[in-house]
Amino acid sequence: MIILLSYIHCQQTNYLKRKEKMWRVTLPESFRTFMEQFNGGKPINGEFLCNNHSYLIDRFLCFLKEPRKNELGVYDIDVTLTQLEERLTDNEDLIGVDLLPIAVLFAGDFVCLDYRNNKQNPEVCVWKHEESFELAPVTCYITESFEQFLEIIK
Repeated sequence: MIILLSYIHCQQTNYLKRKEKMWRVTLPESFRTFMEQFNGGKPINGEFLCNNHSYLIDRFLCFLKEPRKNELGVYDIDVTLTQLEERLTDNEDLIGVDLLPIAVLFAGDFVCLDYRNNKQNPEVCVWKHEESFELAPVTCYITESFEQFLEIIK
């Protein structure tokens, strides 16, 4: 996999543990490693298929401690979560994260870690912004794990 590095450095260990506690999920180890290397990076070839539809990754989202002070702040995962809020869950109590956006796709959809079936081992899906409504997200299954997702975008 070839990815252009972003200029954002991700100081992760304790920061990610706090995020996991707040989101009530466990981030896959492969995702943690990926973020340490490519936090907010742009793929050279980020094209993949989902239900016979071709998608293109514009940029992976990032972790920023101060997104308002960074030109790439709109790509911060927490900023994205705040913007999409109830459209990323079908759980009315709104506690924790069901769909965690990790990459922006061309035309406004997102690649997400899907924790709805398993809070420890998320699947990867496309979240469809035009079809999703409050408490009614529409997704397209991509792979069983983040590792498998990285394999298909190589």
